[in-house]
Amino acid sequence: MTSRQDDLLRAQALGRAQITPEQVGLPTSGRRRVPGLRREEVAVLAGVSTEWYTRLEKGHISGVSEDVLDAVARALQLDDDERTYLFDLARAAQPPSRAPRRRKAVDIPPRVQWLLDSITLSAAFVTNGRLDVVATNALARALFSPLFESETTDERGRPSFARYWFLDRGAPDFVADWDSALGATVALLRAEAGRYPHDKALRELIGELSTVSAEFRTRWASHDVRIHHGGVKQFQHPDAGSLELVYQPLDLPLSPREAHSLTIYTAEPDTPDEDRLKLVASWAATRLAETELPGVRSKKAS
Repeated sequence: MTSRQDDLLRAQALGRAQITPEQVGLPTSGRRRVPGLRREEVAVLAGVSTEWYTRLEKGHISGVSEDVLDAVARALQLDDDERTYLFDLARAAQPPSRAPRRRKAVDIPPRVQWLLDSITLSAAFVTNGRLDVVATNALARALFSPLFESETTDERGRPSFARYWFLDRGAPDFVADWDSALGATVALLRAEAGRYPHDKALRELIGELSTVSAEFRTRWASHDVRIHHGGVKQFQHPDAGSLELVYQPLDLPLSPREAHSLTIYTAEPDTPDEDRLKLVASWAATRLAETELPGVRSKKAS
């Protein structure tokens, strides 16, 4: 069995386990060996034979139509992200028409950096599907200074949210709900693995985190999926103290070869959090000006 087939089997089995017969209007009688739906019950709900659904769950999905996959998704009550993941796995399991090409890193166009730099009162940055930070504005660098200064950055000094949350000992002190940050990170990487199953860098990242972090291994086995997310996070900034910020990621279609997301963190207007974020923005602007002014370093040195 390939890793793609194994992913499909586990994802659907976990989906079955989370739904009770009562939730879908099926009668129950006698003792049940499984807490959720049986395979034959999902097959009835999806309008397919039990034998066919069993083969599907085991990863034999060559030639399966989107209508059938959609029926299975409805039977398992998958949300939009989980449904997308199921379809991504199905596409990945199809025999490739040609050998997959290795994905190359996409250069961020200057216009994207100009956009980021024009945002001065919100922290804004761009990540790829592996959650590497590939572009940022000054406020984001100041807000996420523990991330940018972490030893978990790669050899080029590029920050990685995935490595930071799981491998940096100081990460739990930086964000209030560290458990939620871990869960979201794994779910986003799981979705990325469904979209780009042949991404060598992604496989290496997952392998590294699975080897080093028992927490990651446990969460990766749960097969949670998340594609679109947003909400509120509370940070304990090393200089500004407590900050509660609203964040919203936006898809940034820069290339068909790699997914990118633009994420913006901002504070609710007329709140102490907005005042503290403006303070961080002021510090960031000052530091940026100092690095751009000629002679500043030499004057400090003298």
